Amino acid sequence: MNDAPVPALGELLKDAPSNWGKWGEDDEVGGLNYLGPEQVLAAVGLVRQGKTFCIQRLIGDPNGDPVWPGRKPAVRTQIMDEATWDADDAPAFPGGLHYADDMINAFLQGSTQYDALGHVWFDGQMWNGYDARTSVGGMDKASVEPIAQKGVVGRGVLLDMARFRGKTYLDSAETFTHEDLLACAESQGVELRKRDIIVIRTNYLQRFFELGDTFYEGFCEPGLVYSPELVQWFQDMEIPNLVTDTIANEVTFDPNTGVALTLHNALMRNLGVTFTEIVDLEALAADCADDGTYEFCYTAAPIKVAQGSGAPVNPVVLK
Repeated sequence: MNDAPVPALGELLKDAPSNWGKWGEDDEVGGLNYLGPEQVLAAVGLVRQGKTFCIQRLIGDPNGDPVWPGRKPAVRTQIMDEATWDADDAPAFPGGLHYADDMINAFLQGSTQYDALGHVWFDGQMWNGYDARTSVGGMDKASVEPIAQKGVVGRGVLLDMARFRGKTYLDSAETFTHEDLLACAESQGVELRKRDIIVIRTNYLQRFFELGDTFYEGFCEPGLVYSPELVQWFQDMEIPNLVTDTIANEVTFDPNTGVALTLHNALMRNLGVTFTEIVDLEALAADCADDGTYEFCYTAAPIKVAQGSGAPVNPVVLK
């Protein structure tokens, strides 16, 4: 990183492309508008083997749950179990019914999840030009609910950047560009097409399970790095959804500018690209490497949370 002052996002992205208003002044799902019946039917046509892959990471993993620094993993609490009926005042149901009940206390973005398009912003405006004050007390605009109501179905393409670079996992702060994505696709024998759902494997979170809490020291994930050319490529390709196995989908701090999460703003805030994060791609990636098929039907529907800035999801990939 150079020693120049860190630019403001408003200055850095002042000439960046925008899709505000493209689907109307009330739009809250952005690039998911690219996924119409034609894309759904084409994606379903990719299902030939009957294989399914559920790519959510386990909530409450005994080995730990990777989350964004400052968030806490979900806590599951047992409320009722067989021991409940050891007490004299236990509930009694006709026929002798017993049952288990539990609850979780969790960040909505503390597991595999979709970001709402209004999740990040700068200069007082979020996706589609909505006033950032509409986030006060809950997302009145561009929440995760419209995404959850619509659902996501399209042609997904796995780009296995870790295997492409001959690594078990990418290194901290390691970057790649859209040109690297194209090179990876070519090496895998798969074509990237307009309106594809791009799924990127880094296997970086393996480091979390190896390192434990020291994983967060000097935290800077690998990922896509901002350039005007990359943003224009996403715009030209009409990408509806970016899916990765990292916590925040891009290199955390841009090595060229020092700005944090530039692409959350250039792609999600400005273009309406939906972001899906913390997915578990290991079984899917192994299968793709085995059969040489890196395209598939990608389906997802985050849980419906009114005014939520994000929501957990268990995407299902079908091959």
